[in-house]
Amino acid sequence: MHARVAAVTTGALLGAAATFLMPVSEARAEARPSPAVVAHRGASAYAPENTLAAVDKAAEMEVAWVENDVQRTKDGELVVIHDSTLARTTNAAEIFPGRSPWKVQDFTAAEIARLDAGSWFGPGYAGARVPTLKQFVNRVEHHRQKLLLEIKNPQLYPGIEQQIVKVLGNEGWLDAHHLTSKLIVQSFSADSIRTVHSLKPAVRTGFLGTPAVADLPSYARFADLINPSHTTVTDAYVSAVHEVRGPHGRRLQTYVWTVDDAVTARRMAGYGVDGIITNKPDVVRDALPWG
Repeated sequence: MHARVAAVTTGALLGAAATFLMPVSEARAEARPSPAVVAHRGASAYAPENTLAAVDKAAEMEVAWVENDVQRTKDGELVVIHDSTLARTTNAAEIFPGRSPWKVQDFTAAEIARLDAGSWFGPGYAGARVPTLKQFVNRVEHHRQKLLLEIKNPQLYPGIEQQIVKVLGNEGWLDAHHLTSKLIVQSFSADSIRTVHSLKPAVRTGFLGTPAVADLPSYARFADLINPSHTTVTDAYVSAVHEVRGPHGRRLQTYVWTVDDAVTARRMAGYGVDGIITNKPDVVRDALPWG
């Protein structure tokens, strides 16, 4: 068997690129026996999303992978929250009534630290806080879990990639052990992922979306994973992703989102996906025949 070179011309975003394609049989031979189960924003069906409590709940459920979202405060602190505003998952409207629409980037870290990020989910989580990225990765490390970190809205936060890499380095997440098996950085922004790859090529990176099959070799210059919505995935698409080698010389992987029911989980596993991102990791794990 031999590798063949595929040249693909893309638009201004990706530019021209070439990469090696693997024979399908080799890609299948390298396929994982079961998909990783990733707790979306922590075990977010059972605890308030992106909080330390959600990490703890995932650990209690013995889920190895946790996903989160990172944004930046007015004074430059990296915090873990999904929305670009604080309104949905905190009591910012109550504490700061005159500051609508309560954008994350308009509040200091100290102000955000005052907010209740748990009561909206349930009274048992009253007082939960929006964690900093440092707090979050330390809790994940405490549980010996793995992290799928999403750079959220990078267009709002110039230079956020450098800051994330710095925090990860300071907290011990850029050593060989973490880089090999415990850390993936992803984003919907190809530019953001390309930046992470240029800053720290050893970091595994994922592009959130479903690029055309013809464009996959261009993404493979800077992304190790293609992570699409499960609604856009077919068996043929997963196979096409697996045929392409990424920046570290291994076949591209694919983690699908967001799957919360057994039927879809089994179908995705049948397609050969490498990971399933879910709010209900117990449901997905129990649905898999090897779970």
